[in-house]
Amino acid sequence: MAKPNYSFEKRQRELAKKKKKEEKLKDKAGRKAGGETGPEDGQPPEQDASVTPPSET
Repeated sequence: MAKPNYSFEKRQRELAKKKKKEEKLKDKAGRKAGGETGPEDGQPPEQDASVTPPSET
């Protein structure tokens, strides 16, 4: 039986972490440059009705 190559597996994990980190930095820079937007669809976050103060009557 072949001996597992743990160095290869470790390198693959490191590459995946690096790619994910770069994507996060890119997204963060895009949000900072483009202004604040909501989740992935680019719409501003929705306000919950319970958060807004009650209207005076």
